Formats: sequence, structure tokens, C-alpha cells
Amino acid sequence: MLANFLLFQIGWFACALGGAQDRPWLGTGIALAIVAWHVGRARRPREELILVLISAGIGAAADSALVAIGWVVYASGTIVPGTAPVWLVAMWMLFATTLNVSLRWLRRYPLAAIALGAVGGPLAYWAGARLGAMEFVAPVAATAALAIGWAVLTPLLVGLARRFDGCAPAGATDAGSPR
Repeated sequence: MLANFLLFQIGWFACALGGAQDRPWLGTGIALAIVAWHVGRARRPREELILVLISAGIGAAADSALVAIGWVVYASGTIVPGTAPVWLVAMWMLFATTLNVSLRWLRRYPLAAIALGAVGGPLAYWAGARLGAMEFVAPVAATAALAIGWAVLTPLLVGLARRFDGCAPAGATDAGSPR
């Protein structure tokens, strides 16, 4: 569980700093290596990969909406104008790797998942902005959208993690035990 948390943090910083320093592929590559390691170690890699890919799609859509509206601008890594940068989508993939391991406990506490999303989501974006990876064009609107979005998406992703749990032992109950 500790390795999962630490690897997420390493990947997050690699993505944010890579985006800030106009080296988006460096952070993306590190994040994808961490995701590949995680999926490769999963008891059921297919389920874990499905969760990672669904999370990437949800994250790409959510963050692209903020870009399209004009509330946030990213320093680098955007492949298609008006969409989220590749390194940010990689962060969503990294986040998915925590859902069945270090954040597994959220399954038992849906209100904690909502609160963690509502507070932790915007704080992560503000940290990225402080590192220079992004800029808030409309700080109040973007922060409110992030808080609401993450308050909805965190429990949704926790539910998807329950459905696509590639880390729990076969036949295990949803007791929140890490791999």
C-alpha cells in the first residue's frame, strides 16, 4: 500500500513538473511506466487495465471541458487544441492505480469519497498551478467546477474500482484489504 501511494506521488510530480518545464512526455512516460508496473502486478490485469482506461477517458472529458470553456490553460502537452494535455490524462490513470490499493478504504465511506474529491481534487490542481503546469483563467469558476466534479467523480471512480477490481484475491469480499 505504501509503494502504491509513493509511486502515485512520484508520477504526479513527474507529470506536473514535466508539464511546467515543457517536457510533457517525460512525466507522461514515468506515469505510464508506473501504471504498467501496477497493472502487471495486479492479480487480474485485465480488470485493472479497464479501470485505468475508463478513468483516463472520464478525466480527459472532464478536464477538456474546463479547457474548452476557457477556465484553465495548460503550459504544455496538449495534442488537440481545446483538450486536456496528455500528462494530465496520465495523472488520471495514476489516480486509478490507487483506487484498488491505497484508496480502497473509500469503498466503505462514500461521504469520505465525496469530501476527499471535493477538497483534494481542487487542491491538486492548485498545486499544479503553483508548480507552473497550468493557469487558472477563471479561478473561482474553475475551482467550483473542480470541487463539484471531483465530488461526483471520486465516488463514481470508487464504484468502478469495485466493479473492475484487479487487485483483490479471487473470491475476496469487499473488506478493503490491500493487495
